[in-house]
Amino acid sequence: MSAETEGKVDFKVGSETYQTWYKTYGDIKNSKHRPVVVVHGGPGMSHHYLLPHKAIYEKLGIPVLFYDQIGNGASSHCPDVPKEFWTPELFMDELDNLLNTLGISYDFDLLGQSWGGMLGAQYAGTRLPKGLKRLIISNSPASVPLMVKGTEMLLSKFSPDFVETVRKHEAAGTYNDKEYQDATQVFYRKHICTTDPWPEELNATFACAIANPTIYHAMLGPSEFSIIGSLKDWSIVDILHKIAYPTLLISSTEDEVQELSVRPFFLKIPKIKWVEFQNSSHLPAFEEPERYFQVLFNFLTEVEA
Repeated sequence: MSAETEGKVDFKVGSETYQTWYKTYGDIKNSKHRPVVVVHGGPGMSHHYLLPHKAIYEKLGIPVLFYDQIGNGASSHCPDVPKEFWTPELFMDELDNLLNTLGISYDFDLLGQSWGGMLGAQYAGTRLPKGLKRLIISNSPASVPLMVKGTEMLLSKFSPDFVETVRKHEAAGTYNDKEYQDATQVFYRKHICTTDPWPEELNATFACAIANPTIYHAMLGPSEFSIIGSLKDWSIVDILHKIAYPTLLISSTEDEVQELSVRPFFLKIPKIKWVEFQNSSHLPAFEEPERYFQVLFNFLTEVEA
C-alpha cells in the first residue's frame, strides 16, 4: 500500500450488506511496525476530528488506520433501520470485520476516543482479541451513569438561568429550540473543545453528525447533558479486570467526562498508566497537542516487558 490509501469493506448484518469506509497512512500489513487502529467517538460522529493522529505515522513511521463507523461519514448510512439496530455489539462486529478483512487482526494496537474508547474497552474486555497488543482509552467513561453524575456537577457551575433554560427544554422535549441549541454550544465550548475557533477537522465531524443525527439520538440523546438513549445505563465496570493488555488512560480536568467516570478504568485494569491533562477538556489532541502526542508516542514506543 502507498503512504495514504482509502477503501471500503463489505460488512454483512443479517441479510443486508453495508460498507465500512477506511483510510490508512502507511502500509498496515507489511510495515515493521504494528498498526494503530483509531476508533472515533459519537456514537454517530466521523473520523475527521481524529486525523491529527496521522502524526503517529508521520513522526514514528507506525501505520495508522482510520474508519467511519456505519451510519455516518463515508460509510453506509442505513437510514431505514430501527433504532434498536444501533448497539455496541454491532460496532464491535464491524470492528472485527474490518480487522479481519484488512488482514491485521493478528497484530494491532487500538486507540479509542470518547465513545470510541468506550467501544474499544468493551471490545477488549468481552472479545478478548488475541491480536490486540496495546489499548489507548482517551477521554472516555467506564460508565454512562457515572458520566451523567459528572455532567450534573459541571452544569451546577453554570449560572442558575443557564441551568433553568436547559431543564426547561428537557422537561418540554423542545430540544430543537434555538435557546436549547445555543446552551449546548456554550457547554461544548467549555467542556468539549476550548480552542477558538474550533479546528477544521472537528467542524467536519460535527457537520456529519448534524446532517445525520440518527445514531447519536438513538444511543445517546439530544445532547451531551441529556442522555436518554439506549446507552443511558451502559457500564463496563464489571468487566474491566478482564482487559489484560497494557493500557494508556487519558483524561482532562475540564472534560465533560469527569474523573469519577474515568477512575474505574485505573482501579480495575491490571496494566494501566493514567495521564491527566490539566489545560484541556474533551480533546487534548487539539488543546494540548505537543504534550498529548508526546504521551502517545512514548506509550506506543515503549518496549514491552
